[in-house]
Amino acid sequence: MAKRASNQEDSMGMKVSTLRLPESMSKKLGAIARADGLPVSEVLRVGIEEHITARFSDEEFKERLRKVQQEDREVLKDLGIED
Repeated sequence: MAKRASNQEDSMGMKVSTLRLPESMSKKLGAIARADGLPVSEVLRVGIEEHITARFSDEEFKERLRKVQQEDREVLKDLGIED
């Protein structure tokens, strides 16, 4: 069976990613997951979703994001990829 590379989507539409953590953080994460009766991956998904929600509730962050998106559009225009 061929090994699947990181950052690919599986058949359920989920992207597979590799995450490197310090050993101490990994141990704490494992303990939290076991105490909550959840897989580590679910604990990570919940934490990431909470972080995303917090960022998109932050008006200063949203303004920085709009600026980055505008800069990206300008680069695409310069490259002739976007009108």
